[in-house]
Amino acid sequence: MGRDLLGRDDQAGGEAAGRPTAEQIERLFVGAPPRHTRAEVAELAQVSRDLAGRIWRALGFATLPDDAVAFTDADVAALRRVRAMMEGGVLDDQTVVRMARALGQTTARLAQWQAEIMIGALLDPDQPPGDEDLMAIMEVARRLLPDFEQVLIHVWRAQLAAAGTRLLTIADVTDEPVPTRLTLSVGFADLVSFTQVSRELDERGLADLVEGFESRASDVVAAHGGRLVKTLGDEVLFTVADPRTAAVIALELVDVIREYGLQVRVGLAHGPVLPVMGDVFGTTVNLAARLTAIARPGTIVVDAGLAEALGDAPGVELVRVRRRPARGLGVVQPFVLRRAGNH
Repeated sequence: MGRDLLGRDDQAGGEAAGRPTAEQIERLFVGAPPRHTRAEVAELAQVSRDLAGRIWRALGFATLPDDAVAFTDADVAALRRVRAMMEGGVLDDQTVVRMARALGQTTARLAQWQAEIMIGALLDPDQPPGDEDLMAIMEVARRLLPDFEQVLIHVWRAQLAAAGTRLLTIADVTDEPVPTRLTLSVGFADLVSFTQVSRELDERGLADLVEGFESRASDVVAAHGGRLVKTLGDEVLFTVADPRTAAVIALELVDVIREYGLQVRVGLAHGPVLPVMGDVFGTTVNLAARLTAIARPGTIVVDAGLAEALGDAPGVELVRVRRRPARGLGVVQPFVLRRAGNH
């Protein structure tokens, strides 16, 4: 009798029986079983209990009782790395906790998303999964995990390079090497009649609609070097440093979503924004959202700042429309953006 991939005793004939347990799932992905309490981890890593607790909460994990044996040697090693970075004088407590929160929120969404994709690919959506189905998913995860891990590290490094390049481009036109307020073009794209359409779909159809919209929007934004800041089901928010590129993205979004059988409204604004935790805030962001509400289906409405920045850009034209009140922002002067010659 041997041990199976999840560390259990094989049954006669070499077949593993039963439904995977939480302990087996944790063993597969985390490795060694838990050996330490919260206090022991902090002591072994030579980090204060308070900071260790703040990091743990920032990562998005529940606070456990003091006597709960829930931490592994890998947790100790990770906390020791954090201590070493702090001893270098580059990171203080606040920065470490902010980094932990960024890591926790991002990886939590990534893990949930990847799990849903794999389950959707491996299970029959019309049949309840049996124990054998769940064990098959575990086996696939075991085989693919090393490659997924290496790809994740590679993509993360590439995204860091892209973020650094964007900051360098912005710094070229500012007085600060890493400004706390950036001048960007901000775009919102909103699916038209999403509520009505969603009522006509079952859960699977609604999921396909949302994923189709988000994936097409993401492809357009990425193709032109923009950044997809976030998605909200029927709405996407993107930023780009160059106003002309923002106009190109908006025009392509309208066309691509129309080919998908739907329409979007797009609002664009250009001006200062405040980047916080990967998101963007400020009057420019709010204005772009308000312009989206003004736009008619299949059209793009921009603010005066973006219209001025576009100037006589080739291939596009701007049509001044009547001034409108924008909630919380007073009266604004919008312009309709379209391809030159489209009337």
